[in-house]
Parts: sequence; structure tokens; C-alpha cells
Amino acid sequence: MKKLIHVDKTFNGMRIDRFLRNQFGQIPQSLIEKNLRNGKIKLNKKKIKSSKKIQLNDRIELFNFEFKNILKQNRQKNVPTNEIIKENEDLIIEKNDNFIVLNKQSGISVQGGTKSKKNLIDIFSKSDLFKDTKPFSVHRLDKDTSGVFIIAKNRETAQLLTSLFRLRKVYKTYLAICNGELILENEGLIKDDLLRFENKKKIIERAETKYEILDKNNNATFIQLHPITGRKHQLRKQLFNLGNSIIGDKKYNTTNNSKVSNKNLMLHSYQIKFKINEKKYTFRATPPDYFRNMLKAKRLNF
Repeated sequence: MKKLIHVDKTFNGMRIDRFLRNQFGQIPQSLIEKNLRNGKIKLNKKKIKSSKKIQLNDRIELFNFEFKNILKQNRQKNVPTNEIIKENEDLIIEKNDNFIVLNKQSGISVQGGTKSKKNLIDIFSKSDLFKDTKPFSVHRLDKDTSGVFIIAKNRETAQLLTSLFRLRKVYKTYLAICNGELILENEGLIKDDLLRFENKKKIIERAETKYEILDKNNNATFIQLHPITGRKHQLRKQLFNLGNSIIGDKKYNTTNNSKVSNKNLMLHSYQIKFKINEKKYTFRATPPDYFRNMLKAKRLNF
């Protein structure tokens, strides 16, 4: 059985392996490589490597490739209800021909995965705002983090915004409420080495974040954070390393409790600033009610 796909302008310049994951889900790279080697995936009737970039009007042929069962599973995506679509559309704070900006809720993933069915990309792919195109994720925001999030409406804008994030031309401001009194100067720079693993390989990455303490007492600290580098879980890890984990953080927790009682992570993406063709963009997202209630409970001033 053969499946034929014609490449449209949306995917012009995308790697073939990324295209396949975009179409069918998070297929393991090893299986993509195997099927490319075996000629079960061809581009314009030729065998190619996973790094090959596809072009407008290219023809991709799929011949009974071995991960078809995985594709069927991934095809069973979470189908959002009209109510969920409308709920997320109501969170939009900016929309234009090239992107939307929304005040993302805590508890929803950006993209689907093995542990995350409900996600923004699937939701907005069913929205009328993307009727003639598709949503593109251009940056990360943890599932439990709320606040400003950008979704591109076409591949050209997605590539541009992704480049701006990679080149550190997007300036992000986060708000966080931490456990205990943070013993630092009122403002400064947090610099440390963060550890992460790729399979069993240990990787150490330098991380830098500008900060400003907005208010604090013996019980908690209200802090503003401007990440310079973009490491995974950077802000959460850095505050954990300082001994003042973010309230509600179940993974990086410095309290004595074995379980985190607060269900919400007190980390909010408050502002994003960038410039395109000399035009400046600034977007802010109001912190959620539970965040403001926590400030009151901890006797901290916004």
C-alpha cells in the first residue's frame, strides 16, 4: 500500500524527518532513519537522508513503512470540543495575519506527547483562526506555567520568530513566588551551571538570568525574572539551587514536605518584547487569580 503526499508552501524548506513528525506525531528518529534506509520513504522517487529538506511541490511516497501502527496511534489525537476551542480563543490578547498571542492557562501543554493529550497546537488547529493554515509553535512554555505565548500562523513567520528566540532577540519577563526569603541583593544576575541528561549522557549548561526582587518576607519572595539563556526549566532549577523553589513546583521542591500541597505552579510569563522590520511588539498577560491570591496570602505586594 502506497501513500502519496504533495508538499505545499507551508512546509517549504523543512527537513523530511520533521515533516513526518509534523504530519503523524512523535515517531522515534530511529524508526524514521530505518524506513528511509529501506526505501519505504522516498522523495520524488529517490532515497534520501533524514536531513534532506523538502521543497514546494515535492512528492513524498510512503510504502507500507514499519511504523504504520504507531502512526495510527498518533492519529488518535485529542479532538478538542467547541467549548475548549472557544475557551482558549477567549484567552487571545493579540491576533493578526501572522501570529496570535494568548495568555496561556496553567495545566495545558503546548504540543501533544506521550503524557499530554490536550494541547494548544491540536486545539488551535481546529479553530477558525487557522482555517486556511495551521498553528506553528515557535517557543517553549512549560505545561504548568501560565502567561504570554505566541503561535505562528504560517511557516515564514514561524521561522522568523524561532530565529529571534534562538538569537536572544526576544526579551521575556517572568513573575514567580518562591518559598522563603530569598537572600540576594534586590537586583542582579543569577549565574550557575545546570545539569540535564540525554539518555544516560550528562550535560552541563551555563545559565544566566537577570532578576529583581519585588517584595519579600520571612515566608515568601515575589521576584521578577529575565532569562538571558534559554535552558530547559532554567528558572525553576536556578531558584531550586538557591534553596527557594517556586511555590507549587512538584519537580524542583526545596520545602520539607514530601508532597507539594499547592496544585498551581507560581510561575507566570508576564511579558514578551521583540522587533520585526523596525516595528516593536510588546505583549503582557495578566497573572491568573490563583497567583494574585497567593500574593495576598503571603502578604506580598504586586
